[in-house]
Amino acid sequence: MAIDILYFAWVRERIGLDGESVTPPDDVVDVAALIDWLATSSDAHATALADRARIRAAVDQRFATPDTSIVGAREVALFPPVTGG
Repeated sequence: MAIDILYFAWVRERIGLDGESVTPPDDVVDVAALIDWLATSSDAHATALADRARIRAAVDQRFATPDTSIVGAREVALFPPVTGG
C-alpha cells in the first residue's frame, strides 16, 4: 500500500522534494524502519536522513516516535525538531 511521505524544512531542502508516494516493503512496519528504508533511496535521502536523532515524524498528522507503526498509514511527515520562542 502506498504511503505519502511529506518532507519539511531542511529535510525537504536536502532531499529536493516536498514529498513522494512510496510503497515500502512488507517488513517496514514502523517509523524507524521507514526512515532507514527511505535513506537507501538516493544519496540526497541518505544525507538528509543520516542523523536519525534530528528527524521527527508524524503519522497521519499525529506526532510519532520511532517505534510508531506505519501499518495502514496514509501519510508520514518527516521534519526537524520544532522549537518555540
